[in-house]
Amino acid sequence: MNNTETVKAGLRKRYSREKRFQFYGKAAVMSGFIFLIFLLFDITSKAIPAFNITEILLDIPMDRVSLNLSNNKSLSIDDAALASIDYGGLVKRALRTQFPEVTSRKQKKLLYKLISSGAKFELRQQLSDNPELIGGEPLSIWFKADDDIDTFYKFERITSRVNPEQIAFIETLKTQSRIRTALNFDFFTNSDSREPEQAGIKGALLGSFWTLLVTLLVSLPVGIAAAIYLEEFAPQNRLTDFIEININNLAAVPSIVFGLLGLAVFINFFGMPRSAPLVGGLVLSLMTLPTIIISSRAAIKSVPPSLKEAALGLGASHMQTVFHHVLPQAMPGVLTGAIIGMAQALGETAPLLMIGMVAFIVDVPGGVMDSATVLPVQIFLWADSPESAFTALTAATILVLLVFLTVMNALAIMLRNYFERQR
Repeated sequence: MNNTETVKAGLRKRYSREKRFQFYGKAAVMSGFIFLIFLLFDITSKAIPAFNITEILLDIPMDRVSLNLSNNKSLSIDDAALASIDYGGLVKRALRTQFPEVTSRKQKKLLYKLISSGAKFELRQQLSDNPELIGGEPLSIWFKADDDIDTFYKFERITSRVNPEQIAFIETLKTQSRIRTALNFDFFTNSDSREPEQAGIKGALLGSFWTLLVTLLVSLPVGIAAAIYLEEFAPQNRLTDFIEININNLAAVPSIVFGLLGLAVFINFFGMPRSAPLVGGLVLSLMTLPTIIISSRAAIKSVPPSLKEAALGLGASHMQTVFHHVLPQAMPGVLTGAIIGMAQALGETAPLLMIGMVAFIVDVPGGVMDSATVLPVQIFLWADSPESAFTALTAATILVLLVFLTVMNALAIMLRNYFERQR
């Protein structure tokens, strides 16, 4: 074999290796894309039922005798009169009126389980908002069905939790057009509940908002200031090297360790309230600080030295050079690192479990000192619940969290592009 053939054979072998490498790269990208599509499809398919809720139409009598207000001669209805009404009894009476053939105690218990236990609170809210309805015509209200009935009606799947007699009740309601599925707005307007049909994510959403707000206000200025000092002003000595090594090491520390630190320092030593977004935000700030410092230092280091030298040559001080020239040029990278750190904080669960944000909290937090939970912890709580209806709620909350993360990443890209155009 002559030299020309040897070279050609070597080239063919090199080109074949390059083609194989390109094939492996494309296969890896396609595999990751396929797995991502499969994951999103699986989550979305499980989440869709959570955005619908089964409702049953009942006619509630509004006359004063049925409401047990016959002894109240006053035309105006005060809070005491509203509190004296047996709302649960009214719902049960409406069910018995709808199914007059139900007479035995066992059948009545099965009949009453068609409606959510929160129906009496829905009825009370209706009368509190519209007291003029009292004494008038019967009021037709769509009440939420119990979670077992809701699951059966949406999937038409017979389970051990739905009695055959209840299925017969549902078929009767179908023929009377008194059962339907409607949009579940309460998923976004209610807080956590033991009953799946009444549970929502409003409390977790606001808890995540307050926690991330504290994290942003603490970690962003501290992280950027630390990065500027270490990169531009700190002397190169053993102490600085020790600090840099520990910052890099902290970025690899498991997040639950930060939770233990927050429990020991903020709660046990300083006496801050458990489950508060203030404590959660401080703990997440400790966790995200290394990420923000490292990314900010890299962004500052990437600024061309000629820019700094030109500013110093024109008479600017070191401080003016850093804040007027270097930092604006590094801002796209700084903000990108900050948003990535915030996105990481939004998805964390372990450190928040250690400071008590895993508690069952129904009230919506009104500030950073109120007890609250966050979206990842809400997912953790619902995923551990035995009721099958919580599966859809868990998937829907995961979907909301993914949308939130996507919006944050899109915001990071927009900010980066904006500051790059300002250069």
